[in-house]
Amino acid sequence: MKFKSFGIVALIAVTVSALLIFLDHYMIVDIPEIALLFSRWLAIAGLFLYGFQKKSLTTWILISMVVGAEIGNDFPEAGIKLQVLSKVFLKMIKTIIAPLLFATLVYGIAGHSDLKQVGRMGWKSILYFEVVTTIALFIGLAAINISQAGMGITLPPGAHEELEKVAPQTFNDIILHIFPENIAKSIAEGQVLQIVIFSIIFGIALAMVREDKRQPMLRATESLSEVMFKFTNIIMYFAPIGVGAAIAYTVGHMGLGILLNLLQLLMTLYVALFVFLLGVLLPIALIVGVPIKKFLKAIAEPVSIAFATTSSEAALPRAMEAMERIGVPRKIVAFVMPTGYSFNLDGTTLYLSLAAIFVAQAAGMPLTFGQQLLIVFTLMLTSKGVAGVPRASLVILLGTAASFGMPVWPIFIILGIDELMDMARTSVNVIGNCLATVVIAKWEGEFHPPVDDLLAPDENRIHKLENQIEKH
Repeated sequence: MKFKSFGIVALIAVTVSALLIFLDHYMIVDIPEIALLFSRWLAIAGLFLYGFQKKSLTTWILISMVVGAEIGNDFPEAGIKLQVLSKVFLKMIKTIIAPLLFATLVYGIAGHSDLKQVGRMGWKSILYFEVVTTIALFIGLAAINISQAGMGITLPPGAHEELEKVAPQTFNDIILHIFPENIAKSIAEGQVLQIVIFSIIFGIALAMVREDKRQPMLRATESLSEVMFKFTNIIMYFAPIGVGAAIAYTVGHMGLGILLNLLQLLMTLYVALFVFLLGVLLPIALIVGVPIKKFLKAIAEPVSIAFATTSSEAALPRAMEAMERIGVPRKIVAFVMPTGYSFNLDGTTLYLSLAAIFVAQAAGMPLTFGQQLLIVFTLMLTSKGVAGVPRASLVILLGTAASFGMPVWPIFIILGIDELMDMARTSVNVIGNCLATVVIAKWEGEFHPPVDDLLAPDENRIHKLENQIEKH
C-alpha cells in the first residue's frame, strides 16, 4: 500500500508542476517564478519518496536525470561544475572494459574448446551487423532528404572553421586500425575492437595448448570475469550521481533553450531513430521470438546510463550482465556485444548518413542520388571503426567531409546540439547490441530463459491456492 501511495504522490506532484509550467509558458496564467521553482522541487521531492520506496537502481538513475536537469536549469554554474562527477563515473567504467572483455572472451572461447562455434558466431554476427547497419544508413539518408533540414542554413557571422582538420580515411587505414600493435596502448586508448581481436586470438591459442597448461589460465580468466562483474556492481552504486551530474552539465552549459535551435535537424534524427526502432529492431525481435517485456525491463538500466552519459562504453558492463540474466550464455554475450561496439552501432551509422547529407545541404552542394549512395557506402566502411565513446562519430564525420570536399562550418553548427543527438543515437546503439546478442543466441540454439521465468505462472497459481486455503 505504501509503495502505491508514494507513487501516486509523486505522480500528482509531477502533474501539478507540469500543468503550472504549461499555463505559464503559454501565458494562460501569469505564475510567479518562485511558485514555478517551488512546484518543480516539490515534484522532485515526490520522486525521491518514490525512489526510496522502490529501491531500484534504474529508478534512481531516472530520478537523478530529472534532478540533474533541474540543477542545470536553475543553477547553471553549479551544474557545469558537477561535470567532474560524471567524468569520475566514466573513468571508473573505462577501467572495467579491457579486463572484462579479455576475461569473458578468453574463457568463453578456451573454456569450451569449440573453435568451430567461434567461427560460426563470427560470420553470423558480421552478417547480421552489416545488414542492420546498412538499413540504418539508408533510413538516415531517407530522413534527411525528406526533411531537408539543412536547406536555407547560412554561415553564421563571425563563425570560423576552428574544428581540427581530419585527413580522409583510406581503406588501408581502416583495416590497420582493427589490429593492435601494442595491447597496452590499445587498452590505454580504449580501442575496444583491438582488445577484442587480441582476446579472440589469445583464447584460440589457449584452447590449442595442453590441458595442464590451459587450466591455470582458464581458472584465472574465469575468476577475473567474476571479479570484474562484482567490480561493476560496486561502481554502479555511483551511477545515479554520475548520470545526474552529466545531465546537469549538459543543461547548465547549453540551456534548455537549445532545443529551439536547429529543432528541425534534431527532430529529423529522433524521428528516424524511432522509425528504425519500430520498423527494423522490433520486427527482428518479434520474428526471432525475443521476450519483449523481459528484454525491455533488462535493458532499461544500461540504456538510461547510455542516454545520460552519451557513452556506449559506460553501459557495456551492465548490458552484458542484463543479457546473461535473460538467458544468453556468457560466451555469446562476451563475443557478440563487444564486437558489436565496433561493427553494430546502429544509431551512430544512421546519424552519420543523416549528418553528412545535412552538411552538403547547408553548404549548398546539390548531390545526385549516386553521389549520396557513394557517401553511404563510404560510411559503411568508415563507421565500423567508431569507438563506443562520446563524440567519436565527429571524427568520422570530419573525415567524410574532407573526402568529399565539403566545408567544415556546418559541422560546427551541429556541435551546438551534438550532445542531445548523441544521447539518442547512443541509446539506440546499446539497444541494437543487446538485441544482437539474443538474435545470435537464438540462431545458435542457445537462448535459455531462466527457469524461474518458466515456472512463474505455476508459482502464481500456487500462491492463489495458498491464499484460498488461508481464507477457508
